[in-house]
Amino acid sequence: MGRYTGPKDRLSRREGVNLMLKGARSESGKLERRMFPPGVHNWRRGRGSDYGVRLREKQKVKRYYGVRDRQFMNYFRQAEKTTGNTGAALLSLLERRLDNVIYKLGFAPSRFAARQTVSHGHIYVNGRRLNIPSYLVNVGDKITVKPAERSQKLIRSRLEELGGEPNVQNWLKLDLTKLEGEIVAMPTRDDVSLPIEEHLIVEFCSR
Repeated sequence: MGRYTGPKDRLSRREGVNLMLKGARSESGKLERRMFPPGVHNWRRGRGSDYGVRLREKQKVKRYYGVRDRQFMNYFRQAEKTTGNTGAALLSLLERRLDNVIYKLGFAPSRFAARQTVSHGHIYVNGRRLNIPSYLVNVGDKITVKPAERSQKLIRSRLEELGGEPNVQNWLKLDLTKLEGEIVAMPTRDDVSLPIEEHLIVEFCSR
């Protein structure tokens, strides 16, 4: 399956929760007023089967982070090999994606825009340009903006749109003056704001 190019709000409506696919624009009341499944026959939708409920939970997380099925299953297999809770390990891996970090630092208005920002070469990791949105950051990594006027101006304009310093989570550190972010800890389950029942995802992927 290729990249989805349709209306982003449609995905949020299908999952029944705001996936923040448009960044700050997703916080407007328009989406909340239309939070019902898309399509003319949405009123016919009943309670899903056990399989359907687990599938929807997996699709919700997959769409929230903007990954495809093969990528998602690779993350799941990697999480299975860790000790502790597999669901929490899976979410931690997804949180560590470079595009997600760029979004949470306020360098991009959405995860989709963050992927473009990384792919276009605006981001450096530990002093080297990195154009791989799926790169998994580690503690101690420093994320900086390319020292070119165009890149600096782009990121500063996005930060200004946020109306001040972004509310950065505890596992991240942001220096607005240098436009530099640092990974100070590994993300935990509590750092995921999306309502998720990860045990359903583990049950679905383990079948």
